[in-house]
Amino acid sequence: MIPHSLSSTEGRQIVAGSAQGDILAFAEGISFWGGIDPDSGRIIDIHHPNHGQSVAGKVLLMPTSRGSCSGSGVLLQLALDGNAPAALVFCEREEILTLGALVASRIFGRPMPVVQLGREAYARLAVASHATLAEGGISAEGVSIPVVAARISDLELTERDRLVLGGAEGPAAQMAIEIICVMTASDGTRALTDVTRGHIDGCILAHSANLIFAEKLADLGAKVVVPTTINAISVDHANWRSQGIASDFGLRASRLADAYVRMGAKPTFTCAPYLLEDAPKAGEVIGWSESNAVIFANTVLGARTPKHPDYLDLFIAMTGRAPANGVYTDAGRMARQVIRVDAPAGVDDLFWPLLGWLVGRHSPDRIPLVTGLEGVAATRDDLKAMCAAFGTTSGAPMLHVAGHTQEAAACRDLEAPVVTLGPEDFRAAWEELNQGETKVDLVAVGSPHSSLAELRRMADLFEGRRCGPATQMIVTLGRDVLRAAGTEGVLARLQAAGVRLIPDLCWCSVTEPIFPAHAKGLLTNSGKYAHYAHGLSGRHARLASLSDCVEVAVSGQASALPPEWLAWG
Repeated sequence: MIPHSLSSTEGRQIVAGSAQGDILAFAEGISFWGGIDPDSGRIIDIHHPNHGQSVAGKVLLMPTSRGSCSGSGVLLQLALDGNAPAALVFCEREEILTLGALVASRIFGRPMPVVQLGREAYARLAVASHATLAEGGISAEGVSIPVVAARISDLELTERDRLVLGGAEGPAAQMAIEIICVMTASDGTRALTDVTRGHIDGCILAHSANLIFAEKLADLGAKVVVPTTINAISVDHANWRSQGIASDFGLRASRLADAYVRMGAKPTFTCAPYLLEDAPKAGEVIGWSESNAVIFANTVLGARTPKHPDYLDLFIAMTGRAPANGVYTDAGRMARQVIRVDAPAGVDDLFWPLLGWLVGRHSPDRIPLVTGLEGVAATRDDLKAMCAAFGTTSGAPMLHVAGHTQEAAACRDLEAPVVTLGPEDFRAAWEELNQGETKVDLVAVGSPHSSLAELRRMADLFEGRRCGPATQMIVTLGRDVLRAAGTEGVLARLQAAGVRLIPDLCWCSVTEPIFPAHAKGLLTNSGKYAHYAHGLSGRHARLASLSDCVEVAVSGQASALPPEWLAWG
């Protein structure tokens, strides 16, 4: 039987295996991508309370994960190198790291048990110092927790599902549907759902595991069966050889992208697939990965997709099937937290990434409804920035904003707790994301990828001026947006201002020499990149509006003071 809903004193084993180790208990979740060094297991997210510690060999407890869908790939890399946690224990529904552990176990023979515990059992284990996980239970000092296995035998599968499980469409598809079924059974869901399209996230060469995985699946004959787009990659696919990229890195990054193209995915290479001409429609059931893309698709477009972890996105695209749970259901889209915002006057576009980052912090494990902003204007790019920043601090796949998102009026749980955010919260968030130097060497725009509207605005803001002699401004964007900017002359205007526009990669994958080695002062308009910048580049960032980014690109000097609107209240 599929395991029933957990009681507070028991557990469910999702990935089989035995392990033991010292317990490392997190009070809050973490994004393994950008938060954990894939080469060592050290915690590099400077905003996390456990910064500097290591997860290697630990029985790692956290309520649930958060942040990027790419965390599953980081976990696989740690497993392949022997630096992974000994086991993972959660008390909330979790998919990203669970999927990474499943891939490590089922495809690469690196077992890593994953268990979900009821809240009382979790709390008892979290205060212990050492734990042993074995079939049927977990033991620690004075603690014994029974654990039942998640099984797929009673899932409500179609005839085709059963044929694929039996190997009728080859070993790659068989492996894919098996892992999808385990993920489905892990929370008691009984059925799968069809999806109309996919988006692949695990195509950045942040570590070798992504390349190893993709080429293994391609060599097994994997093929996507629904239209599938590809996320930003690690190089400008057509031009990296002329950009000073090391040959070994450029070739491996290209091989990774090409492996997904071999499997039938479209070479879109953008982290903002919602900017493509054929964007999903409201109510459309899709199978996307990449945290900002998923959150935007659900929140702004009204499409339906959980935040599928890396690798599961490929399995879904290969089968056209996904677990029928989470935000695929009406109940799964309900807001379980209300966040009232004391709306300031005269905000600029900096307000929206600060809002997303703050809302995520106050709703790390559930979908929130934001109220109080009904009279505050927001562009689609403002909402894009909000969704991306929300994904760095919350594990939820969407949020509702009254007056701005289409499902907000219908998705409030009347019993949801209420939190109020005021001026002091926004000022504290600004200070947290503005730890970088005020002398700026590099202005980084395009995380997520810039839209054509943002390019037009930047061109207008320069007003015939140029970037200063000591300051570079680099914009990352999708190749479709780049072509459109070239057609209407915006590209030429920005290039005349000294702005460098690079397609295919985004700031979450930019490395030297695209990232100038000498650059110390970093400014961005992206709450997502401001959050992850230190872990990715070793530099603290500053966060500013797009207009201030242009001004600083010209002057080279950022203000040490927050904008005037942050003085409200």
